[in-house]
Amino acid sequence: MRIDLGNCLIRSFENGDAASIAKNANNKKVWINLRDRFPNPYTVRDAEEWIDLARCLDPESNFAIAVDGQVVGGVGILQQSDVHACSAEFGYWLGEAYWGRGIMTTVVRHMAPWYLKHFDLIRLYATIFAWNPASAKVLEKNDWEYEGRLKNSVYKDGKLCDQLVYAIFDQTKLKLHRKGD
Repeated sequence: MRIDLGNCLIRSFENGDAASIAKNANNKKVWINLRDRFPNPYTVRDAEEWIDLARCLDPESNFAIAVDGQVVGGVGILQQSDVHACSAEFGYWLGEAYWGRGIMTTVVRHMAPWYLKHFDLIRLYATIFAWNPASAKVLEKNDWEYEGRLKNSVYKDGKLCDQLVYAIFDQTKLKLHRKGD
């Protein structure tokens, strides 16, 4: 998959991406806002393992964010199951050198509708650590709805933190499936 967004390119991960992923991911300011399964330090080997995992998913659901041919971040979903199968968790990260350029706002604006359509989802949601207001602002700029605060729900780097829950819906599918309520 390749989508040129002007200020960045969304594409499939490639074997040659490991060095640029590690360069941009190996940063405590990036790591502090992500789950612990995102390693710190982040090595080239970690990046190679991630590329292998992302490339074997079918359907492909995790993509590289590239600027000038270098992977500077990632975007993806984790589709839910059972009674939550119409939802997916939406996640993203971006190397610190690329913060403040509007890249992630653009990525979210284009990829949220793409995921809703291509994965036949009704709802995407994202959980943001409360100490990361810039990430919440990215979602708010894209009309994601604030759903609530999960108090003291994250333990990261020796500190408790609240999570902010945001969601966006496919309004057409939502209306179709809510008929009769």
